[in-house]
Amino acid sequence: MTMWVFGYGSLLWNPGFEVAEMRVATLEGYARSFCMSSIHHRGTVERPGLVLALDEGPGACRGMAMRVAPGQEEPTLSYLRERELISSAYLEKTLHVSFQVGGTAQALVYVIDPHHVQYCGGLPLEEQAQIIAHAVGDRGANTEYLYNTADHLHEIGLHDPDLDWLAERVRALTA
Repeated sequence: MTMWVFGYGSLLWNPGFEVAEMRVATLEGYARSFCMSSIHHRGTVERPGLVLALDEGPGACRGMAMRVAPGQEEPTLSYLRERELISSAYLEKTLHVSFQVGGTAQALVYVIDPHHVQYCGGLPLEEQAQIIAHAVGDRGANTEYLYNTADHLHEIGLHDPDLDWLAERVRALTA
């Protein structure tokens, strides 16, 4: 059985599993947003950072659909659950994605639970920048997460104006 995973943040530049194929894809009804407080990977309980999540609502998110290497479906699912469900702030869903070129697929997607304590949707961009500029977690600086994601989106020809603004503002704050 073919398994697709939709990446929109760190999975783009650090999937952590064997990818057989990558295609630019769109997920309707969700937006990429720094709407999850990070108390593990990019912040701490005392000084939370912010990580991207898919927030349900109007619009769409362009990202990358990654086809898991044949025979690696079960190990990949186990790995992703350990990585993404660390605090239960994400919900694991299988959703319909449309490829930029050639068709559609069902993909494994991690979206934010808007009822979880780590949900912080709607923060103004300046507040997001202030948080990201200073937070550090067990996987490193929150700035690294932002820069890697924004840079990788550009590398694959996808542009996110909010991420571009945040990257520029955070660079200015940390200069």
